[in-house]
Amino acid sequence: MHVFFDLDGMLTDPKEGITACIKYALSKLEHPIPAMEVLKKCIGPPLHDSFVDILGSVEAADRALGLYRQRFGRIGMYENRLYAGVKESLSRLGDQVESMYVVTSKPTVYSEKIIDHFDLTRFFRKVYGSNLDGSLTDKSDLIRFVLESESIAPSAAIMIGDRYHDITGAKENGLRTVGVLWGYGSRQELEDAGADVLCETPKVLHDCIVAQD
Repeated sequence: MHVFFDLDGMLTDPKEGITACIKYALSKLEHPIPAMEVLKKCIGPPLHDSFVDILGSVEAADRALGLYRQRFGRIGMYENRLYAGVKESLSRLGDQVESMYVVTSKPTVYSEKIIDHFDLTRFFRKVYGSNLDGSLTDKSDLIRFVLESESIAPSAAIMIGDRYHDITGAKENGLRTVGVLWGYGSRQELEDAGADVLCETPKVLHDCIVAQD
């Protein structure tokens, strides 16, 4: 079995850095700062889409994303924490699955640094993320790209994530799915998206994944 892991809200909790960088970008544009509940919903989906929702135009979202990256690349990506129990589950899984990959809408250039910062690089064959030009931010497109690049049959892979786009993107490519409940998607969101299994805590992640084999 090949296991694809989302990053934000699955392996690490990036709330502090992401929300601080969104606030920074919006402040630079002199736009009102939304409530924290709104900012938290930006964690997981492609960020440009979230800026379009907040600002109301693609042009403004382009400017906001550039400002966001000014802070995120220097500070924000390290305002982050590893979920307790994740590293232990990855270690257990390493001996029981064929390969593991990070598959995230976050740009690869940041994702690789975050994975290395938390000493997780050794667990993954490769980190797949989006490009800075906006390509591969759609989870369905990204998963399809990984399957083709690694010559993996959809029936041999499983996607683990905390938001609806992880689940729907996997389903569109024929993968099994595990929705995790410690991230930023609700139980209802994951159930509505069609997650095959819901996992309560990182400590039982290993068992949730192996049960799908």
